[in-house]
Amino acid sequence: MVWAPRPYGAVVRDVGEGGCGRIGPGMDPSRKRAIRLAVALTAALLLASALVYTSFAAGRDEVTASQLLQKAKPGKSYILAGTVLAGSVHHDGSTLLFSVRDPKLKLSVPVRYKGIIPDPFAEGRGVLVTVREQGSTWIGEQNSLTTKCPSKYQAASSSY
Repeated sequence: MVWAPRPYGAVVRDVGEGGCGRIGPGMDPSRKRAIRLAVALTAALLLASALVYTSFAAGRDEVTASQLLQKAKPGKSYILAGTVLAGSVHHDGSTLLFSVRDPKLKLSVPVRYKGIIPDPFAEGRGVLVTVREQGSTWIGEQNSLTTKCPSKYQAASSSY
């Protein structure tokens, strides 16, 4: 056989007995399936890990009035949970002033809030509001006030 330069991109053929041209032995199909399965499972595991990390990293805990006063840091916002203190609801123009009471302690936090006020908002009702400290008052982020419906959190009556 005489060696001759081949043009770029030419296919080298293994010419064995019978002169049949075949391009290499190829990969075993079962090995190919195993590699695809391993790659797919690895990708699925990475995507699931990213989803779990993102969902837990994005969440914030609710704090009560006592927890807020103990561990609040300036410039950081918190989700304040508690009950609207009776006699504390007042309107100052478009600003709603109210106090959120700690459900377990006789401690409350004054809140100044501007934004949409949910229809079920009332004294004695459970609320959640995102707040940020400003002096001795907590400023509620606009449109972050939500109320808890008491009927959903009460024990069902036993008279069926």
